[in-house]
Amino acid sequence: MPYEPPPDLAGLSLAEIAALSAARKLPPVEEWHPEAKGDSRMTIKADGRWFHDGGEIKRPAMVRAFASLLRREGDGSYWLVTPHEKQAIVVEDAAFVATDVVRRDNALAFRLNTDAIVVAGPDHQLMARGDAETPALYLAVRHGCEARLNRSTWLQLVDLADENLAVTSLGDRFPLVPA
Repeated sequence: MPYEPPPDLAGLSLAEIAALSAARKLPPVEEWHPEAKGDSRMTIKADGRWFHDGGEIKRPAMVRAFASLLRREGDGSYWLVTPHEKQAIVVEDAAFVATDVVRRDNALAFRLNTDAIVVAGPDHQLMARGDAETPALYLAVRHGCEARLNRSTWLQLVDLADENLAVTSLGDRFPLVPA
């Protein structure tokens, strides 16, 4: 069965966005704690591209499959986790890239480079890093992993921000520049 990407965020209501997000079945990597460890020889570049042994993984379905197994540990290390083994993976900046955002009602919904949809709020915080001159915004995604907002998505948020350069989503307020 061929993959059908989710529809454009701009044409969806908040209820439709929430339903799409809830319908996505992800492996329970938070429940898996295998003892066997290895090295995947994979890297996620800062621009969101995935590489194995120096060659780019160009099949989006493969990237989505690997991304569903990704977990970040408390020590900052990243792993591809299955019930039987976990393999280390190098992440240059963030595991994902947020490529689009829309405001619906009281929420901000983001599309990631893997076509996942994440709604910012208490469980998916927006964090401003860097400095006021060169801010970088990150969105908590899942299992300790984050998405860095690309420049166009950050600029979309600036257009949605209040006079203090902050946005709200699901009742939480997020500054767009570091304090």
